[in-house]
Amino acid sequence: MKPTKITSMIIAAILLVSISMISMPAAIAAETYDLVILNGRVMDPETKLDAMRNVGVKDGKIAVITKDKIQGKETIDAKGHVVAPGFIDMHDHNTAAPFGQKLALRDGVTTPMELEAGVYPVDTWYSYLEGKSQTNYGATVGTIPVRETLLNPAYKTKAYGDFLYDMQKPKHTHTSMKWSTQLATDKQIEQIGDMLEKGLKQGALGIGHCPGYMVSGSTQKESNLAQKLAGKYGVSTFVHGRFSSQKPPTSGLLGIDEMMAPQAIYGGGVVIQHMTAQTLSVTPQALKLIDDARDKGVQVIAEIYPYNFGGTIVGADYLHPDNYGPMMGRDYKDIIEVSTMKPLTKARYEELVKTAPGTSVLFYNATEDTVNMALAHPNTVLGSDSYPYTLRKTGGPAIAWDTPYDGVNGHPRGAGAHARLLRLVREKKVDIPLMDGVSKMTFLIAKYLQNNGVEQMAHKGRIQVGADADITIFDPKTVKDNSTMKDGGLPSTGIPYVVVNGTVVVKDSKVLKGVYPGKAIRRPVKQ
Repeated sequence: MKPTKITSMIIAAILLVSISMISMPAAIAAETYDLVILNGRVMDPETKLDAMRNVGVKDGKIAVITKDKIQGKETIDAKGHVVAPGFIDMHDHNTAAPFGQKLALRDGVTTPMELEAGVYPVDTWYSYLEGKSQTNYGATVGTIPVRETLLNPAYKTKAYGDFLYDMQKPKHTHTSMKWSTQLATDKQIEQIGDMLEKGLKQGALGIGHCPGYMVSGSTQKESNLAQKLAGKYGVSTFVHGRFSSQKPPTSGLLGIDEMMAPQAIYGGGVVIQHMTAQTLSVTPQALKLIDDARDKGVQVIAEIYPYNFGGTIVGADYLHPDNYGPMMGRDYKDIIEVSTMKPLTKARYEELVKTAPGTSVLFYNATEDTVNMALAHPNTVLGSDSYPYTLRKTGGPAIAWDTPYDGVNGHPRGAGAHARLLRLVREKKVDIPLMDGVSKMTFLIAKYLQNNGVEQMAHKGRIQVGADADITIFDPKTVKDNSTMKDGGLPSTGIPYVVVNGTVVVKDSKVLKGVYPGKAIRRPVKQ
């Protein structure tokens, strides 16, 4: 039978597709990529791909994931290593400090962000980092810096809107504790709202709100306002809950309720940051509340750091002996002064609160069992809460890129939180599959932010064709944290390569100096 014209066209189309499929591997092999990563165990938490593949990167994006041989201008042999999405940290107070970025990169973090404390002015912070960041970077507008700017006219930022670094040099920046203790009038609360909205219009990723640092200063009216603005702009609040306590009348659960109640009315997301430090022994109830809320479609997630001690300022409300003792089950000796690494006495605590309330301290909070249980929970993600390090010789903040790793004091989480989780997973102390551990540092965070107004995150936290080429390569058998309470700045090992937007920034476990591929994670700026 003589074929019709339509039949001939169908046959031709089939032949064309067949030829294309045959020639596709040849085309892939012929392509020269900017970077190729060969022989690695590629893990993508969204699709659950876990297989030996080669990855080709071109123009800052993942261009191919294949079994076929590929070639590139630069080659990494990842044999025996996991090729994972670059780690994302929503809770990094060292985001803008070169030394902080250096430590984050050694810990596999490609995208550290200042979302809890936030910054102000937002445009000043982003402008400062443009073109000179080794990592991606992002920030919220924070109620703490907004309150200090409004309530303390003497305050002038010297750290590009990064208030926590301004607090390290109070004589130069004239910071006070008014942001923590002073009640705002109705008119001032209205001004706070205007300033927060200005920050959102300047591209802030949400609102950082820390009533736990201003228990008697910031009212519930301000919490309602923050969540209402989050709902209006379709973003999230990032919350340090008002209470760190496991007993009534100030249970840590109330700090979660304070934000989720207005959330039920106004919408928006809520991230409960370093939750175990606030909920302590009532963490199981807090996790159940979050589970039930998420089952109803509520945008809420808990963040955990993998330590049973935290880092803060000595003037933090929750360290007051009336709370730290009976409500948290701790004593003065459980607080360590970072500059000397000595436990506090009652006399030293009272002296510092009176004369230098911004002094960095470490403090014990939840138990290791509680922390590890929370880390294994399916609705939690990892955050470091990396806090500014202190130079051992001078007591000043560690900012410079070439600061010696062993020349600083500070909480080890700024150097080792992510490698620590991978080690805990390997040792079964956090008993979850490796894929889930990776997801808690990548996809789950990216998806949450994507769902709450940060569209750029749709291209991060994934190893997929078309995704941003933020890639962390680690050895699952040897990756570990080396930082300790005594030596808080020792970098992680077992993470020999880190790629940011297609550019190798960590090579053979060394951060390359003067390489700045980092890009802003920022919502669209509106007039």
